[in-house]
Amino acid sequence: MLLSAGRGERLRPITDTTPKPLVEVRGRPLIEYHLERVRQAGITEIVINLGWLGDEILEHVGSGERFGVNVVYSPEGENILETGGGIHRALPMLGREPFVVINADIFTDMPLPDGRLDADDLGHLVLVPRPAFRDHGDFSRQGSRVSNKEPRDLTFSGVAIYRPEFFADCEPGRFPLAPMLRAAADERRLSGSVYDGIWQDVGTVDRLNAMNRT
Repeated sequence: MLLSAGRGERLRPITDTTPKPLVEVRGRPLIEYHLERVRQAGITEIVINLGWLGDEILEHVGSGERFGVNVVYSPEGENILETGGGIHRALPMLGREPFVVINADIFTDMPLPDGRLDADDLGHLVLVPRPAFRDHGDFSRQGSRVSNKEPRDLTFSGVAIYRPEFFADCEPGRFPLAPMLRAAADERRLSGSVYDGIWQDVGTVDRLNAMNRT
């Protein structure tokens, strides 16, 4: 699943007319990098949620055929459901096995994580070293476990694997994912890996401009 519904407030005025996943980095829309990486990993069935300017994403990506994948859409309209609500709404399209979720507004050369999870794990997060623009991280890691304990010097990359069961007790509607991740980490039911290659949250005009200068 590619998370593509957000408004991209910090990238305004660019995102007033262009949805964040179609913002160009080094000459290509962000979402094209993800579609290419997913196909190279052997995954051809993709769900994209749509919100702000979603029709433009639909027009650009279409069925996914020209990218070598098959794309279906989970439209959220004007009532964007946040990460948790958006994934929960798309569950019927995602099947019964663990699935990969990628924030469509990141730029990275990260390979997709291995889809296998230990029997008791609800998910796997790919973490990155805390970037300079953040004054604190999201998590730490204890062995292979994602942890909320200090020092939280790792940032969630926006790339993860989840079991559908992780969302089994959720109600339809708008809700964030972060509290669920923290609770699962406290229960030691989230594994984690660290990626120290190219990764950038294309979250502001300054960061976008810096990336396009390199």
